[in-house]
Amino acid sequence: MHKIFIGLSVFFLCACSSVFEETSTQIASSPQGKSGTAGVKTQRYSERDEDIYRERYRRFMDGVLTGASFVYDPLEDVNGADNAVPLPRKDETNIVPEALQSVIRYAENTNTKAFIIYQDGAVVLERYYDDTTRESLLNAKSLAKPLGVIAVGRAIEKGYIDSLETPVATYIDEWRDKPHQAILIRHLLDMRSGLLPQALATEEEDILNRAYLHPRHEDILIHNYPLTDPPGQVYEYSNANSELVAIVIERATGKTYQDWISQEVLSPIGAAGGTIWINREGGVAHAGCCIQLPAETWLRLGILLLNKGVWNGESLVSPAFIKDMLTATPQNRFTGMGVHLGSEFAEWRGVLNPERAFDRRYHSEPYLDKDLFLFDGNSNQVVYMIPSRNIVILRMGDTPPKQPVWDNAFLPNTILRGL
Repeated sequence: MHKIFIGLSVFFLCACSSVFEETSTQIASSPQGKSGTAGVKTQRYSERDEDIYRERYRRFMDGVLTGASFVYDPLEDVNGADNAVPLPRKDETNIVPEALQSVIRYAENTNTKAFIIYQDGAVVLERYYDDTTRESLLNAKSLAKPLGVIAVGRAIEKGYIDSLETPVATYIDEWRDKPHQAILIRHLLDMRSGLLPQALATEEEDILNRAYLHPRHEDILIHNYPLTDPPGQVYEYSNANSELVAIVIERATGKTYQDWISQEVLSPIGAAGGTIWINREGGVAHAGCCIQLPAETWLRLGILLLNKGVWNGESLVSPAFIKDMLTATPQNRFTGMGVHLGSEFAEWRGVLNPERAFDRRYHSEPYLDKDLFLFDGNSNQVVYMIPSRNIVILRMGDTPPKQPVWDNAFLPNTILRGL
């Protein structure tokens, strides 16, 4: 059995069927001012399941109070490519030495574990810190979300999912004839499902905690998780959207989520595998957080998008899907599907509704290349993609120091100025 130690902040904001007895309950109001829909039913699970949940929650809260790491189990292996080999490396780059030294110092001073620059088909800079190596499995936190988006794009490419406009209730048929049936696949990926948004959740019975830590979290997401806005009309960041991706993939393809990403995403791009959270032995994987993969695997995903979904001449995800990933919605001009867009400047912006002044990232200046886009996970796990310069920049690690504040624009802009 695998176990993994994980930082606690990931839960806050990123943050087989059971036999159950239905009872009416009122869902607690969210700290962000949302409340659950009236008449939502909640399942009463076996005492064993509840004991597992309570123990996970206890360990989680102990960590909050003491600063200790949270230990999650079980994990399941996610296989990568057979005989995966590193990407090509080269010493030559047209990035001036002063710029390289500047970004290296920045990485060293911000609790970085892995820092990689890829340019014109090869890795031109690679640094690992502390005990991290090229093979180390790093907790990607919410970098798992764009992986889920790519997994859906691959399922559309192979014909298992018709399109982004397909109702989620096509696969989660428990939602048919309910308000949830208006949620489209697109809405899960661009965070406009209308589902209860992410928020601070410190009570054991809070639906946000149960939907993430419970060994039957897939049933809770399907049967309990409240709809708080009409689908397609409001952007609200929610782990639930990304967690539901695993359920959709499994029901659409007939494969487990971990097997799908292994066979259809990681293996085709030559990436190494790792481990993924499973809610219980033989249960459902988590798609919204906390898959553990080597840094170069995330770099390869960035290269895949840089190349418009093509790897070694094979189209894994259609250019049309990539275009949709990089298209903002009227409700959030800063994000597409699983990615953040660099074309519009705001000094402070983050993953939440743009109107919320919480958990925002600092930008000292606009991104110098307007086609830049990025993955941006908790603790500043970032992968910047700059198609016009054929550059991908990756930084993974622990949460940077509070002062000086992390500057989301520093790494890409320093490199671009150094070309």
